[in-house]
Amino acid sequence: MVETLIYYFSKNKCDGDASMCNLLGTKGANLAEMCQLDIPVPPGFTITSAACNLYHKNNDFSYELCKEYITLLENETGRKFGNINNPLLVSVRSGSVSSMPGMLDTILNVGLNDETLIGLIKHNGERFAYDSYCRFIQMYCSIVLKIDHSLFNDVIENEKRKNNAQNYSDLSYESLQNIVTNFKDIVYKNTDSYFPQDVHEQLYTSIIAVFDSWKNSRAASYRRIHNISDEVGTAVNIQSMVFGNMDNNSATGVVFTRNPSTGQKEYFGEFLINAQGEDIVAGTTTPWLINGSDEKTMANLMPEVYRELCDICNKLEAHYCDMQDIEFTVENGKLWILQTRSGKRTAEAAIRIAQDMVNEKLITKEKAILKIDPHTFDKLLHPIIETKNEYKVIAKGLPASPGVACGQVAFTSEAAKQISKQKAILVRLETNPEDIEGINASCGIITVRGGMTSHAAVVARGMGRPCICGANGISIDESGEFFTIGEEKIYKGDYITINGSNGEIIQGTVPIIQSQSSEVFQTIMSWTDEIRILGVRANADTPEDVKIAQSFNSDGIGLCRTEHMFFSTDRIKIVQELITAETDKEQESALSKLEIIQKNDFKEIFTIMQGKPITIRLLDPPLHEFLPQSDAAIEEVAKSSGRSISNIKNKILELSERNPMLGHRGCRLAISHPKIYEMQTRAIFSAIEELQKEENIRVVPEIMIPFIIDETEFSIICSMIDKISKSFDYSRKDYLIGTMIELPRAALTADKIAKHADFFSFGTNDLTQTTMGLSRDDATKFLDHYHVQKILKDDPFEILDISGVGELIKIAVDKARKTSPKIKLGVCGEHGGNPESIKFFAQLGIDYVSCSPFRIPIAKLTAAQCSILKDKDY
Repeated sequence: MVETLIYYFSKNKCDGDASMCNLLGTKGANLAEMCQLDIPVPPGFTITSAACNLYHKNNDFSYELCKEYITLLENETGRKFGNINNPLLVSVRSGSVSSMPGMLDTILNVGLNDETLIGLIKHNGERFAYDSYCRFIQMYCSIVLKIDHSLFNDVIENEKRKNNAQNYSDLSYESLQNIVTNFKDIVYKNTDSYFPQDVHEQLYTSIIAVFDSWKNSRAASYRRIHNISDEVGTAVNIQSMVFGNMDNNSATGVVFTRNPSTGQKEYFGEFLINAQGEDIVAGTTTPWLINGSDEKTMANLMPEVYRELCDICNKLEAHYCDMQDIEFTVENGKLWILQTRSGKRTAEAAIRIAQDMVNEKLITKEKAILKIDPHTFDKLLHPIIETKNEYKVIAKGLPASPGVACGQVAFTSEAAKQISKQKAILVRLETNPEDIEGINASCGIITVRGGMTSHAAVVARGMGRPCICGANGISIDESGEFFTIGEEKIYKGDYITINGSNGEIIQGTVPIIQSQSSEVFQTIMSWTDEIRILGVRANADTPEDVKIAQSFNSDGIGLCRTEHMFFSTDRIKIVQELITAETDKEQESALSKLEIIQKNDFKEIFTIMQGKPITIRLLDPPLHEFLPQSDAAIEEVAKSSGRSISNIKNKILELSERNPMLGHRGCRLAISHPKIYEMQTRAIFSAIEELQKEENIRVVPEIMIPFIIDETEFSIICSMIDKISKSFDYSRKDYLIGTMIELPRAALTADKIAKHADFFSFGTNDLTQTTMGLSRDDATKFLDHYHVQKILKDDPFEILDISGVGELIKIAVDKARKTSPKIKLGVCGEHGGNPESIKFFAQLGIDYVSCSPFRIPIAKLTAAQCSILKDKDY
């Protein structure tokens, strides 16, 4: 059976629908669906993503397949492709399964040449015809012929100067005629060939260019950043042109059915009269609003079209049960819909839309939760400016994406990438798709031109970056060294702060604070708690961290790293006294001081958590982390211990290790220096004992022994803990003992270790390091090469390596459950807050994941989504 590679769509004949987005791409599938719904869509056909993949595999595409569909299109429109009297022009637009705004290529007005230009003039006038030809030549040459687009921009700017024209739209058709002539000269000088006049050659090469754009660097970067598969490919949509640049009764625009920044139920969009769609999304012109108090709104200038657009917005949102991002064109008063898709939105908007649609009975709680993207959820509690402080606002623009960012000014993507990670504010005249790496490397974006539906705004919202567009008061110097605001000069590298919620650009840095969770946020979190099966705990080491975890209603503490309690200046001195001690008396003195500190910290943490489970990891770090490093620190330790500086230096030399990550740490300390773990165990039980007497809070601690490699090693330390517990009159029903599985040998012998353990918690950070032989501190130097050459798809320290590390975890889970079916299993590495990794843990039936406190919402949301998708009847 021959696979169908092309699908036609129109109000009279429609081969596809929305369920076919994997084949037709989201754009093509939705165009077909809108035709089925009787929405006014220009007719056309979709070349499938399968055809794209065949092209990339065989380096060939049969244009003959298109010709019968061109004929269908000619019959539908009453125009002829390449006809001098009544020419058919088409757009060639990309459309993958996942929305990739601006990353893939689009070419408009295909089918224009010197002959069809005559037909266009005959029907629509000279100004419109030459404007369309200018646009087509520039797009075609840039995308298909790969000629530097700045050469064409220079021609336009020269013509504007010659005619004292403020804008391109002010140029006469004679000026546009000159531009066309100069454009053709550029083509000949750069290719030794004339601009192609064969309309079928134009269409074929445009299709190939869109296929090729799937593999361009910006698209590849976008897919890597957003974890989209390289194997999907893009469909190509060939559609009869409708013209927003025909006259002043024509327009182009973008509208969201709800506000994508706040989620409020209001039409949110922009439009331009006498323009084409690329003028809006490119951000080269600041457009007008669809509605609002300003006189220049679509509601005021085109009231009938505006009402029809509102009706279509309502119809599409109700049909798709989601906020829609709709592109439209008005041609001589007639409204056409060019695209609809689920709109990219901020996390704040996502949760408000989800709640509102449930309240409006459009969707269920389960479907609402599935619509929220976990990857942007950590941006929800974005920082806000501390209002008690004064600050200097130097400019204001459109609040395109909310949040506050403080960073160093960078004028290019390369400069933004060179500044340390996400510490740059990218300042551009306008962004273009090539800036995706710069946007990703920045903490905030400013554009001088463009509106709130421009490329910069859409991409920034999707990535959770604060963004200000249309900051017209800014002038970027040609040198690229500074920008000016009035008399003020801001140089590259200078610090500025932007508030994407109100559009303010502020000189220097200002204090920022964490925003408080909203009532809507609390509602969504309560829904996830109702639905999810997987527990979500927090990695929290101090009372302050534990309070944050409790504010997010965590199910407990999955990892309390006791060594982190000692890192403050006054406490680390005591630890240094301990590890440099030469006599039992010196050691006992230091241990007694630390025991009091530990006990008081444990009491405070137990009080905050009010009886919820707390996993306490006994001391784990390599000893070198506590050793004094500077001369001043060494001198201070020598002074407090009464020993010479040379004595302390010799002790440091004695304790230093060539590879401390795999050295004298974790349970190895307890085997060689048991008094440290004995002290910590006493601190835990004495804290529980005092708390029960003082506040009657019952605590069942989970005591974690780290870095285990053998059951005998584990059994020895368990016996030590049990012995101390008896002195407090406690038995194993009053506490749990477990281990962190962070070494391959522990995973492979999990059945033996499980005989003695009440719980396992997988320490995926170290398990990744030791399984893959990678250092998380040093691997960044070469991991990019592994991504480019597709040796590794993801950073294994961000997304779990399921085929390797994940397989070890699976082996350990199976072995442990065979020995001890009721053993509690958790994950406490940073992967416990990563959505892709959480899905894997949920499939394994892990009891809980533990992550940093501010990632608890992400973990809860993903856990709920896993439960919903497991139950197919939702």
